[in-house]
Amino acid sequence: MEIEKQHEHHGHFKAVGGALCLDFTNTISARDTESPNERLSTYDDLLAWGEAVGALPKEQIERLRQEAKLQPADAEVTLQWAVQLRESLFRIFGSVIAGVAPAPGDLAFLNDAISRSYPYLRLRPGIPNFIEGWEEAPGHLDRIVWPVVRSAVALLTEGELDRVRICDGEHCGWLFIDRSKNHSRRWCDMRDCGNVAKVRRYRRKHKEETGTNR
Repeated sequence: MEIEKQHEHHGHFKAVGGALCLDFTNTISARDTESPNERLSTYDDLLAWGEAVGALPKEQIERLRQEAKLQPADAEVTLQWAVQLRESLFRIFGSVIAGVAPAPGDLAFLNDAISRSYPYLRLRPGIPNFIEGWEEAPGHLDRIVWPVVRSAVALLTEGELDRVRICDGEHCGWLFIDRSKNHSRRWCDMRDCGNVAKVRRYRRKHKEETGTNR
């Protein structure tokens, strides 16, 4: 059984995907039910997620928070756009897992996000390698998800794409990179979906044994 050691918990949010773009798709669960568990209900939720996972420096997130207060309508539009991006990414990675081509509309949406964000991508000297970051872009409330776009491009083009999995947990739907030694990871987090499955197996076995002994 795999023991996952790299999972991070950030209050309301969890980083278990192994890539920023996958953690972003995991801001909702139970997509296949009538009452999904949505964690991005407001633009401030989006900023809280970005701050929790370190998508942008805290000072930039605080500036975005102040800008959003001055532009509430634009903040709401940005939130809806970000959620659309999230769902497009989820379907794109889902198609990768299924071994089929992504829907043209989802790929077009991602390409549009690339064209919106990449003009602001910059490099600065570092030791030993250069460091990438984002130029300040006042008025662009969507810059909270620019690092998500960059992460998605990296994973889709040069990352561990063949190791992207979807959690086996009932009504979970979270994505993750399987970095287990034997590529057998089944759960987004053994402490959540893994434990739930374990309890269900135990109860089912106990019920069967009890029934047999009667």
